[in-house]
Amino acid sequence: MATFQISHTSGQYWYRLRADNGEIIQSGEGYTSKAGCENGIQSVKANCQPQRFESFFTAGQYGFNHVATNGEIIGRSEKYTTAQARDHGLQVVIREAPEAQVQDLS
Repeated sequence: MATFQISHTSGQYWYRLRADNGEIIQSGEGYTSKAGCENGIQSVKANCQPQRFESFFTAGQYGFNHVATNGEIIGRSEKYTTAQARDHGLQVVIREAPEAQVQDLS
């Protein structure tokens, strides 16, 4: 099962969504407060429908952006070497993020 991890570095709170194999599959922006980061995680959980993801290919790498209903990017994937690997990561987010536990490492 995937896990959201909250960390605190450089005065900002960040989340990372890790797959059960430990790989980071999605990361959020920096937030000025832990509450803001927790709200970002809740937005990710609420927006796990396929239409909320924008896949891309740039500079020889594949990735995706996770977009909220207001059009803001709420998460970015790690970079992948193949479209298949990217699509697998995207499917893991859709399937596991809504029920993922949150681990506070801050």
